[in-house]
Amino acid sequence: MKKLLVILAIGAFAACNNASESTEATVDSLKTAAEVTADSIKADANTAVDSLKAATDAAVDSAKEAVKQ
Repeated sequence: MKKLLVILAIGAFAACNNASESTEATVDSLKTAAEVTADSIKADANTAVDSLKAATDAAVDSAKEAVKQ
């Protein structure tokens, strides 16, 4: 009977340990996906800002030329 309890205790410990590792792997993969998404959003925002800045600079240059004439 004691051998059975020891085997069950070891099995339960192993099961809990594997569940913990599995949870950590899932959390890590979710973090990675979130980081990729955040980087993508940041890159899109930077592109939009750069595009807006270029358009603003072109409009200012055009206005300066119109004033000179």
